[in-house]
Amino acid sequence: MQSKKTNAPDPKRDAEALELLRKLREKLFSRDISSARLAARNLSWLQEDGLAILKEALFGNYPGSAKKAAAYGLRSMKGRMKKMAMEVLEQGLNSQDHALQQISSKSISLAKGETPPRPPRRGPSRGKRVIRDIRNQRPNGSPQSPIVRGRRNYPD
Repeated sequence: MQSKKTNAPDPKRDAEALELLRKLREKLFSRDISSARLAARNLSWLQEDGLAILKEALFGNYPGSAKKAAAYGLRSMKGRMKKMAMEVLEQGLNSQDHALQQISSKSISLAKGETPPRPPRRGPSRGKRVIRDIRNQRPNGSPQSPIVRGRRNYPD
């Protein structure tokens, strides 16, 4: 006995899918990078719908955490969507937004398995260090003998 299969769309299932997409989109645009990355990872499994939301997050006027999470989701895509996701990241390289260029560049290099170049550190220059005080020295310069607790400090 064969089961009857229908190709008609189920309105209840479509409503559930739209609700899931709405929740993932909200999480993607949150300021918490951990939940945004998790949402981006889940969106990467949703093929065209996920690609559209991740592309919107990458090119839209959203916080940097959302853009970084979107780039993570794009490079996490598998199968037939991988090529389209890489094209979206390459479009980010040609953007006027400098932050988007850096995010796209890093994401592409990570997707290829390369380690991205690190920016040079800019810290305060440290001059010559001067030792001002040496511990365990008496004022006259002779070293002080160590004191051991629990034992009398008598010479043997």
